[in-house]
Amino acid sequence: MQETMRVPKRILSTLLTSISAGVVPRTGAPYIAIGRTEEISALLSDLENVAEGAATMRFIIGKYGSGKSFLLQLIRTSAVEKGFVCADADLSPERRICGTKGSGVATYRELMRNLSSKSSPDGGALAQIIARWLSGLQSEIAAEGCLPETEAFQLNLSKRIFEVTRDMEGQLGGFDFACVLNRYYRAHISGDEETKSACMRWLRGEYPTKTEARAALGVSDIIDDNSWYDYIKLWAVFFRRIGYRGFVVMIDECVNLYKISNRISRENNYEKILSMFNDTLQGKAEGLALLLGGTPQFLEDTRRGLFSYEALRSRLAEGQFGTAVSPAGYKNMLGPVIRLRRLSDDELFALIARIARLHGQNYGWEVRVTTEEMTQFLQLCLARAGADTLITPREIIRDFCTVLNILYQNPQTTFAEVLGSNTVTLSPTGTSEEAKPTEAFPSPSNAGTDAAPPQTAPAQTPSAETAVYRKEDFDFDLADLDI
Repeated sequence: MQETMRVPKRILSTLLTSISAGVVPRTGAPYIAIGRTEEISALLSDLENVAEGAATMRFIIGKYGSGKSFLLQLIRTSAVEKGFVCADADLSPERRICGTKGSGVATYRELMRNLSSKSSPDGGALAQIIARWLSGLQSEIAAEGCLPETEAFQLNLSKRIFEVTRDMEGQLGGFDFACVLNRYYRAHISGDEETKSACMRWLRGEYPTKTEARAALGVSDIIDDNSWYDYIKLWAVFFRRIGYRGFVVMIDECVNLYKISNRISRENNYEKILSMFNDTLQGKAEGLALLLGGTPQFLEDTRRGLFSYEALRSRLAEGQFGTAVSPAGYKNMLGPVIRLRRLSDDELFALIARIARLHGQNYGWEVRVTTEEMTQFLQLCLARAGADTLITPREIIRDFCTVLNILYQNPQTTFAEVLGSNTVTLSPTGTSEEAKPTEAFPSPSNAGTDAAPPQTAPAQTPSAETAVYRKEDFDFDLADLDI
């Protein structure tokens, strides 16, 4: 067996804390990435097209806990490593695609706050990206023999800055965008921190009125609820001009648009999504990838979801000759919608085995869980009625981390004592004959409720029709799961 790779303590501790609470980690996601090979391959293929100047838009659709946010964070990590600039934001009642009273531009501000690059993977990269660009231009000019602190140096620098921003001046907001960048570099050279701060405030969309922005910077416009997406397209062009491969924007929790009660407000958001979809697929945007994550209700509900807006339904609905996963097993990963399937039993087993190793590495203990016991845990999770379609990785990860935490804090406790000694099987009819585990380890379906625990039934003898999983059912062993 190969030596296990050591994960940095800071990343590993944050990772385990996040997944134990059912929260998607912003760092360390690749260490527990199991499955989703086809989805990841399709999205990375999109990024290669974006690097050539194209644009793309995808909808990542899955139930709560199915791995939408995890997949987005995984792609963000990979894109940053490949030389893209990334920004991500979660929608909420205060942050929307289209809104009034600042709810639209609030999404833009969140994206700018979470802007990340290879040198700043955790966010807050905006100032660093611009400063690095200006520093690179100064180094190029100095290498050509033009001495700093001379008038020729300043003229040459100003010329190169406007060469980068010239292509953007013809777009909506492009002239003001170029002017602010020019003011920023002049303040950068002169050491005027107040002007630099004003420029960064404008670029982050933090000026509430045009009058205030004009007084501070002499520009005639601001980034607001109506124009923020146009500036996202400007950023994509700018990032490519200064050496990055493209701009990846990820907007999660789009189900909050589905929850908007006012029909007009909801349809305004859907109309904005339609505009974004048309821009990316018609070539009106350059070097931009838009990834939106939402639930099946957000997409398919014909009363309040995207399918309630006919123009979007006709674009996003599956064609008459195929579905997301056809009865014959064919999958379409080239369409605008990627539907997340349930992880296979093998992938779920590999996932909990990976987590067991990481838990032992983080807390410095020999994890007292055998392959057979992990198989028993997975059997317990999958034996619940409806688990074949309803079980999610979030439930399994959260419950398995709970078991590991209990074993770590109670050295005399065994795995069997935590789960309970009853064998759990599922009858073919899914009736009340199903045995339940001891409430020492409540299942996610009734955890946190006040209902009395169900009565346990005698253990059943496994039969051909009973959902029973054994070690030999899995096509690998722990030696294959090195990280």
